Amino acid sequence: MDRVDVVVIGAGVVGLAVARALALQGREVMLLEAADAIGTGTSSRNSEVIHAGLYYPQGSLKARLCVQGRDQLYAYCAERGIGHQRCGKLIVATSEAQVAYLHRIMAQGVANGVNDLSLISGEQARALEPRLACVAAVQSPSTGIVDSHALMLALLGDLEHAGGLLALKSAINRVFPSVKRSQAAIVVVADDGTELAANTVVNAAGLHAPALARRFEGLDPRQVPPAYFAKGSYFTLSGRSPFGRLIYPVPEAAGLGVHLTIDLGGQAKFGPDVQWVAWAEDLVVDPARGDAFYAEVRKYWPALPDGALVPGYAGIRPKISGPDEPAADFLIQGPADHGVPGLVNLFGIESPGLTSCLAIGDHVAALLSRA
Repeated sequence: MDRVDVVVIGAGVVGLAVARALALQGREVMLLEAADAIGTGTSSRNSEVIHAGLYYPQGSLKARLCVQGRDQLYAYCAERGIGHQRCGKLIVATSEAQVAYLHRIMAQGVANGVNDLSLISGEQARALEPRLACVAAVQSPSTGIVDSHALMLALLGDLEHAGGLLALKSAINRVFPSVKRSQAAIVVVADDGTELAANTVVNAAGLHAPALARRFEGLDPRQVPPAYFAKGSYFTLSGRSPFGRLIYPVPEAAGLGVHLTIDLGGQAKFGPDVQWVAWAEDLVVDPARGDAFYAEVRKYWPALPDGALVPGYAGIRPKISGPDEPAADFLIQGPADHGVPGLVNLFGIESPGLTSCLAIGDHVAALLSRA
């Protein structure tokens, strides 16, 4: 049986960032990915937004790692020439009743260390975005967009430059602790029967992290949260975006509303909506959902033409809280939490996971250095 210092399971943006951080510490890292390419799951089916850190409860991992990760990500993209743009965002109130919510968003952002926010009037918002309809807005200049695929390739390059290895088509069947020749290890068994012994295993399997953790022998099942799948569909806009900034309505219970984002080529897309589904592979966009998109978007862009929205793509949020529950924080469990030496589980790494990826990598590396 081959032996390696660290095995990271899952080569999405978070798994790549964790593997990179550990490799940069001088550790021998093997990154295992079930698919035939990196980042084919949630990492490539999102809005590609660099979040400022407004929405999350003060002191939560989401709040802390988003603000830290945002600054790290901007610096990393600038250093590596990764496509990104600090385009800014407007969170809009389309009725007077929603203005109080904007004040709460402002207060939450300031509590989280986001110090560049401003509350502006509808007239001021329209001076920035003439086609916008709103009564007030919160302006977030530090929100941006990033080329997530270029980011993941850069993280992979760093990992490999530091001596780490990537193995694709390496789905994991089970994981169990083992002591042979007085040497403790965690044994990772692939679907094809290949066994690999490691000192440290990081479960960064995203949507499948809870299911994988339930196959970890020696891990108390009570330490594994339930998995919920919140599907988000996107519709693209034919033609260039009428807005230069991201436009967000006030947030919904399970998401941030049907917002408008732009990519680095100027293409606009709307979404994601929220649809609770039973399995992570439910990725088909139902064209009929576009009817609701028109209604929601026209609250802040009344001039949206009929027939302008085209079904785009869908992604799944890897949630660990259900439809009627408050949104859960990131759950990053180390040996001190579950009692299994050398094991780290990452659960519920939904948005702002992309923004937070570098900070999450550093957090896991620090967690293991203290173990």
